[in-house]
Amino acid sequence: MTRAPQLRIPATYYRGGTSKGVFFRLDDLPEPARVPGAARDALFLRVIGSPDPYAKHIDGMGGATSSTSKCVIVSKSNREGHDVDYLYGQVSIDQPFVDWSGNCGNLSTAVGPFAIAQGLIDPTRVPRDGTCTVRIWQANIGKTILCHVPVADGEVVETGDFELDGVTFPAAEIVLEFLDPADEGDGEGGGAMFPTGNLVDVLDVPGLGRIDATLINAGIPTVFVRAADLGLTGTELQSAINEDRERLALFEAIRTAGALRMGLIRAPEEAAKRQHTPKVAFVAPPADYVASSGRPVRAGDVDLLVRALSMGKLHHAMMGTASVAIATAAAVPGTLVNAAAGGGARDAVRFGHPSGTLRVGASVERRDGAWTVTRAVMSRSARVLMEGHVRVPADTLG
Repeated sequence: MTRAPQLRIPATYYRGGTSKGVFFRLDDLPEPARVPGAARDALFLRVIGSPDPYAKHIDGMGGATSSTSKCVIVSKSNREGHDVDYLYGQVSIDQPFVDWSGNCGNLSTAVGPFAIAQGLIDPTRVPRDGTCTVRIWQANIGKTILCHVPVADGEVVETGDFELDGVTFPAAEIVLEFLDPADEGDGEGGGAMFPTGNLVDVLDVPGLGRIDATLINAGIPTVFVRAADLGLTGTELQSAINEDRERLALFEAIRTAGALRMGLIRAPEEAAKRQHTPKVAFVAPPADYVASSGRPVRAGDVDLLVRALSMGKLHHAMMGTASVAIATAAAVPGTLVNAAAGGGARDAVRFGHPSGTLRVGASVERRDGAWTVTRAVMSRSARVLMEGHVRVPADTLG
């Protein structure tokens, strides 16, 4: 019988927003995993417990959902004006790959507390009492995030009375600012917040036909469609979508068509290897519904309804990065999101999602005839769930 030792790697298990993930300092990783490549991917797959044909993650730290199959690497930054570099990996549940194509807005909330707790911030910048603003370079997408972390007696404050729909218990409020969150990559439209140059495009979706869509690169590339065009109301909870294989397949077809039009993939088959981006979401005007917690949400409580899919399934609440996309699209008159919210100019939006409501602000402006977003702001919370070491078989790295 072969006995393989296990590697023992320092790690912290965090809840950030409505997600959970395993956080690592770059210098604590085994040397082969300190650089991008097969060794790093193999390590994170084994930490989470993927690929898992049973979709349970029994032999790993994952939770077998898109919200709980995540790993984060944080290191001191050499970039001027930044404290730390933050790299995020979305680990596939049933396939052997890690998607590095986007950010996790929810786990961004925990990067600031982790950086302070791990001594990655200049001590002179951490007040004894007050707020420490951690300047984060989001390495996946090349953007700056400001994480405003409450501090007392020189340590991160984690407990408090801030309530976040989708999270069971209250905690301390952390304010996130996403600076210039629009993508500047090269899409069909030459690299812009609206990559095709249109506020509304028409997608030709196999099995559905032609459908209106707003395609936006802000926070995370997102494809917005009307709920009504899919025979939906926008009040759906997870079971209504995730237990319907035909509907999930239709959403994946919409996502693929949007990815092609946005220039994110070159052929439909590439979408299977880019599960994290783009997101696909459906919007509707306000309506009464009952959230997954059993709490009533009234039409008068929200500006619009939004449901979004992540990694092929309806999200239980809302991804932080998709929230940036929602707020940004809602601020631009003429988008499907803005229309669902009643039209007109706005600098903040409160939307209903399966777990409740969320308010997000966005500042947009026109530059040289094109829309851009300068800042998006939202409140989340974060908490350490466990700290110590994760273990993986030594032969994981090859």
